[in-house]
Order: sequence, then C-alpha cells, then structure tokens
Amino acid sequence: MTSVDTLALKPQPLAKEDDQRWWFVVDPILIVTALLITAIGAVLVFSATRGSATPAEPANYSFLERQAAFIAFGLLLAVFVAHLRVRTLRALLPYAYLALLVLLGGLLVVGENVRGSRAWYSFGSFSVQPSEFGKVVVIAVLAAVLSSEHVNTKRLLAALSLGALPVVLMLAAVFVAQPDVGTILVYVVVVAVMIAMSRARVRAIAVLAVITIAAVVGIFQSDVLAQYQEERLQVFVLSEEALDALGPRAARAAFNVEQSQIAIGNGGLLGRGLFQGTQTRSNLVPEQQTDFIFSVVGEELGFRGAGVLLGLYALMLFRMWRIAVRATDSFDRLLTVGVMAMFLFQAFQSAGMTMGMMPVTGIPLPLVSYGGSSMLTSMLALGLVMGVYKRRFDFAERG
Repeated sequence: MTSVDTLALKPQPLAKEDDQRWWFVVDPILIVTALLITAIGAVLVFSATRGSATPAEPANYSFLERQAAFIAFGLLLAVFVAHLRVRTLRALLPYAYLALLVLLGGLLVVGENVRGSRAWYSFGSFSVQPSEFGKVVVIAVLAAVLSSEHVNTKRLLAALSLGALPVVLMLAAVFVAQPDVGTILVYVVVVAVMIAMSRARVRAIAVLAVITIAAVVGIFQSDVLAQYQEERLQVFVLSEEALDALGPRAARAAFNVEQSQIAIGNGGLLGRGLFQGTQTRSNLVPEQQTDFIFSVVGEELGFRGAGVLLGLYALMLFRMWRIAVRATDSFDRLLTVGVMAMFLFQAFQSAGMTMGMMPVTGIPLPLVSYGGSSMLTSMLALGLVMGVYKRRFDFAERG
C-alpha cells in the first residue's frame, strides 16, 4: 500500500436536501482561519511600515492601503477560481504553463533586478513576480500528470521535467543576475512532496529523493549562488567564532538575523504591545515588512502572539489535509496536497529564518508578508482548495 492510499477515503453521498446547505459548499473553518491570518498580516505590515508616527512625521499608510487592495483583489480571484469546473481548469493548464515559461524566460531580457535577483516585471509603481504565480501553475500541472492509478516511469519523468523546466529558467538568471534561491527551494519541495504522495513506486520515490538532495547540494556548492547568498548560508552553518574569523563580510551577512533575534527576544512572553516594538519602530530589521515580518510578531505580540499565529497556520493546514482526505478524485487530492506543501514549507522557512533556525532565503510568510504577488498567489491557491471542497460530492461534474 502506498502513502497516498491513506488519503483515498470515499465519503458517502449526501441527501439531496443536505447538498444545498452552505457549509457543504464552503469550509467555514478554513475560510475564517485564512481571513484571520490575513487580517493579522495587514496589521503587522502597517506596524512595520508606519514609521515613527509622530506629529512631525505622520504615520505612513501607503503600504497598508496597497496590502488591502491586494487582499481585496485576491479574495475575488479566490472566489472565481473556487467556482471553476475541473474540466475548465484542466483545459487551461497547458496555456497557463506555457505562459509561465514565456514570462520566466522574458525575465532574462527585460526583468528588473531587485535585491540581486532578476525575478520581477515592473509596471510603474507595481511589480509582478511570475515565479510566485508559477508555484500554483506547477502544482496544478503536476496534479494532472500524476493523477493516475499507476504512475509509471513515463508519467514520473514527465512530472519531473515539467517541474524542473521553470527551475532551470530561474537558474538561468545567473547569466544576468542571481537566481531566486528561496523560490527555487519551494518548487523543489512541492515537486518532491507531490510525487511522494502520488501512486509512484517506492523505489522511484527513493531515487527521486537522492536526486533532489544531490541537486540542492549541487546548487549550494556551485557558482550559481551570489556571494551574499553564500554568506547567508555561512551564517546559518558556522559558529560565531568561525564567522568572526571570516571578517566584516560575514558580520554584515549576520546582521539581519541578529537584529531579528534581538527583536524577538525583546518581545518576551507577552510582547511589547502592538506598534510599540523598539526594533520595529526604529526599522533596525531590514525587510521587516516582507521576509522578516515574523520578527514584528515576536517583538510586539510576544511568544503568545507568535504561538497564536502559528496555531492558525496549523489549523489551516489541518483543514487542507482533511479536504485532501475527503477528495473523491486523485487530481483534487494531489492539488490540495501540493498547496498544503507550499504553505507548510513557506511558513516554516520564513518563521525559522527570523529565529536563526533556518538559513535566510527570502521566502515571504504566506498571507502575512507585504507584497502583491505573494498575496495573490496565496489567495489563488486557497481558491483551488476551496474548489476541491466544493465539488467533493459533485459526482455529476466528473461524469
């Protein structure tokens, strides 16, 4: 019995009158949990970007207003995607995947260099990161390829190729800038988890695990990484004495993590209070509204607030698992598992790097960090999961 067989539970058909009740169409716990995380994130973004908020320097509301706009548009996008029929969704996948490859390839020519990585398209004051949206596209494409009773070698190689091609294009950025290593790691994890949860043979999964580990190690040991990316890894791996021996470059690389740890330590058990964090108000933690936003949680809300936020993530992920368990179709099941893997890895990595538990890779905290591409991608992924929940009893749609 493979690991995915544990998910293959078939729910009993509902009575016709029950089928019309709203709680069988939407998962209220998942929706409320996601909205709570998003609301907390908006408040934290405001706290991280409001400035000193004194009479001489009024509070800055521009980041909050943009984040609110991203959330509103993302909710509309999630509702739209949740109502897509399976046939329509699967018919759109080839076009979406082709568009992703074109957009990733175009970055090598006209992409904007942001923090050392050419991963963005700029349109006036707005920027779009196609690799963010590509996570959802790759998840859906792999779900379509791997949704078979028997995942043979041909299907497995096809899945690996479809998952690897966007990664290759992102790695090709080394010729013009530096690749976005954090996003690449998300792709690698999603592909590995989805194949492991498919009906592929155990031997094939074991070989894949070895290849994946070798590929990640190869990337870290190659010339693909920029010097600042290598220094980030050194900060995570080496001891303080070894870092001191490397000189001022290593000290600069460790600055972000040190400031983040100081902020979290300042918060203690109960936190300094919302908008009262000294590290946050002084803007001592670089990128505190995006990659290091969990430091704002730790300083202002303390261990208690951080625990509540992580508990909400755990509840949201549990509901996704339940939706995967109750899915009546292997495509829907793998689609949900892929989204769950994406959220789990990003939340763990983003929170972990602010505490020095994980290397700094620049992965945003989903639904919390500031940014349109990240927020819309998260909402799009949630919409796909809600669509799975909505049609779990809709056998006619699959006829």
